[in-house]
Amino acid sequence: VQLVESGGGSVQAGGSLRLSCSSSAYTQSSSCMGWFRRAAGKEREGVAVIDTDGKKRYADSVRGRFTISRDNTNNTLYLRMVNLKPEDTAMYYCAFEARFGCLLRVDSFSYWGQGTQVTVS
Repeated sequence: VQLVESGGGSVQAGGSLRLSCSSSAYTQSSSCMGWFRRAAGKEREGVAVIDTDGKKRYADSVRGRFTISRDNTNNTLYLRMVNLKPEDTAMYYCAFEARFGCLLRVDSFSYWGQGTQVTVS
């Protein structure tokens, strides 16, 4: 499985970005996809996950500001981020796992993209 993220960049606080993740995996079968992030000097943490049926989970720190979605026809995952804060600065990673029932945990995903940097000043 190959995952390629795009859409990162530098924005001012209060700004918005939309991340995309193109997957080589067939996402119409039962699967979980998610976004994780790692800030400098910190552990990778879960941001949001979504299953094939659209059920979502969010980290408390982003709930209400970030929206995860997926297009199973085009095997693509999205993360819409609004009202960005400096503490959202991190490398953002896309993840995929062929499983039923998604967890917002790093160890529940086997496949990862290379990441896209988001910097909020």
